[in-house]
Amino acid sequence: SNSTFFIIAVLAKYENQINVFSEYLEDLPDTDEPVWILGESYNVKTGKSELLSHVHSRLWFTYRKKFSPIGGTGPSSDTGWGCMLRCGQMILAQALICRHLGRDWRWVAEEAQPVEYQRILHCFLDRKDSCYSIHQMAQMGVGEGKSIGEWYGPNTVAQVLKKLALFDDWNSLAVYVSMDNTVVIEDIKKQCRQTNQDAKSRAGPCAWGEMYPSGESSPGQRQFLCPLSHSHAHSQQPLDWRPLLLLIPLRMGINNINPVYIQALKECFKMPQSCGVLGGKPNLAYYFIGFIDDELIYLDPHTTQIAVDSETGSTVDDLSYHCQRNPHHMKITSLDPSVALGFFCKSEEDFDSWCNLVQQEILKKRNLRMFELVEKHPSHWPPFIPPTKPEVQTTGAEFIESTDKLFESEEEFEILNV
Repeated sequence: SNSTFFIIAVLAKYENQINVFSEYLEDLPDTDEPVWILGESYNVKTGKSELLSHVHSRLWFTYRKKFSPIGGTGPSSDTGWGCMLRCGQMILAQALICRHLGRDWRWVAEEAQPVEYQRILHCFLDRKDSCYSIHQMAQMGVGEGKSIGEWYGPNTVAQVLKKLALFDDWNSLAVYVSMDNTVVIEDIKKQCRQTNQDAKSRAGPCAWGEMYPSGESSPGQRQFLCPLSHSHAHSQQPLDWRPLLLLIPLRMGINNINPVYIQALKECFKMPQSCGVLGGKPNLAYYFIGFIDDELIYLDPHTTQIAVDSETGSTVDDLSYHCQRNPHHMKITSLDPSVALGFFCKSEEDFDSWCNLVQQEILKKRNLRMFELVEKHPSHWPPFIPPTKPEVQTTGAEFIESTDKLFESEEEFEILNV
């Protein structure tokens, strides 16, 4: 009947705020096993509110609609194709939160937040001049051989994040993406010791082209900075170690995850450097943040919300950027074997400690290794050159011939509920 339909429509509108349907009341398994979320453990029975606070505090990026068309004439919604890009935004946002606010920071609705929090949010708004917007990610993906509107796997998203981070002078994040299941310590240290000065300070998409005279720079020189923070000196000083987002794309089986890797995957979520995992089911991307027993806990981007319109420098209404219902979970055995593990190391000590944990928990205890960790760059590989910002900035938009072709292979994606 019409009235029932109306009620469902109203409930659907507020589904993020209120727990109505039973599937949103997914209770976690009743067990004495601890729940692990991004390196912290919780007791489901006694620590439920702390656990939920941790999950609700993560920045949650979903499909959006009614944003300005990508590339000027492309799609104005990413429903049906942008889920892995949204998961990439979530893993990167988690790294930025650890970098600026710390792992213990928690979000409370309607409460004042540090200026860095708003500045992080601005990096992800659905507009072409935000550093990690869907626009920037989709257009950078063109250089990775993806059409706008094409579905991405975890490895492609990792490569896109690595490139976009080069234009982000505020965070000066080093994004390292491992090759051939191998993490090379020497290469990471080389990339993280590149100082800010190596990467010339020029306006990247994160800066929105706003200029502020900088007290630190030599006369006549100006730096480009996000308009949200005038007390910017601390983030522009050269760092001995650029904070590291380490992404490890893996294939843990042929069609399904090989059970021998399950325990090692769990160990990754226990590490204090854990930044989550990109993955999902075939053509359904999720951002995994932890596990309990044999269930993975994840944030799901498959909800379409209207794009938040926020002026540069203004406060973003952030309610729709936090998932305020019980977390989703799924059986580990249902996981698609193609994933990218994420870790954030703020300092060199942090990275050294991660290397030790990997040796102890992943390499020494398992007969089949999930990935390799080696000290020196393999001699048969091409030499490692730390990525640098290209001299000519291009968004990739000019390579897009026509948006008509972009949605030809619709049947490869999930069936959308219209």
